[in-house]
Amino acid sequence: MTLYGVGLGPGEADLVTVRGKQVLENADVVYSPGRLSRTVALNHVAESKIGDLDFPMTRDEEKLRAAWKEAAAEIAPNARDGDVAFVTLGDPNVYSTFGHLRRTIDAFHPKVDLEIVPGVSAVTAFATALGVEIEAGAGLSLREAASGASPTGPDRMILFKVTDAPATHEGLVDAGYDVTYGRRLFMEQGETLVTDDPEDIDERDYYTLAYAEKEALEVEQATAAFETDGTESEVRSDGGRELSDDELAALERTEGCEGGDCGGHR
Repeated sequence: MTLYGVGLGPGEADLVTVRGKQVLENADVVYSPGRLSRTVALNHVAESKIGDLDFPMTRDEEKLRAAWKEAAAEIAPNARDGDVAFVTLGDPNVYSTFGHLRRTIDAFHPKVDLEIVPGVSAVTAFATALGVEIEAGAGLSLREAASGASPTGPDRMILFKVTDAPATHEGLVDAGYDVTYGRRLFMEQGETLVTDDPEDIDERDYYTLAYAEKEALEVEQATAAFETDGTESEVRSDGGRELSDDELAALERTEGCEGGDCGGHR
């Protein structure tokens, strides 16, 4: 019997993975730490299977530890007798409340088997939502920017918990970054917003992130030539000589066979 940490993805019910959906449907109890994750889970399981847990909104470490011990004491017996899921938005191992539960279970209930079911995280979903391409070989750093913080240094950063966008923006611009903000990306709850104006997104919202990229950052990709080549001819060459159509066809057949895609050609 197993406790599953299930990543629900960024907030839209149809972005739960197939594996995650299967685990939720087969679990005896599905525990939710909050209203948003509960709403997503209810798209896949009956409300009668949901077990709500209460966590105080506080920075008091003693109160938080007590709450997690109480949650673990509630979950552990059920996980020893059957399959239990604990759901969290995003991925269970990326900026997630599940880490607290896992450590508490390990400390006080070590005989409980545990398995992680990864979910679509804002770390990856932001790129599609903001129309950003992170090219192969490019560096990308993850930082937290709560309360107006402005981390700097890397060429590209994803900033989480941007709760004071104007203050964060000022520091990033002064350090030479272009910044785009996204709020509640791929979430069914609340309004999705993408903007480069921090004043559009100045009210506090935990589910706000930013993508910061150094100004004039250039990464030359081999396929970038396709965007500037006005002809329809292939750009392959042999010692500077443009290949003929027959030579190109022969080269493509050879490359296909080397890749295991011969199509019967010998």
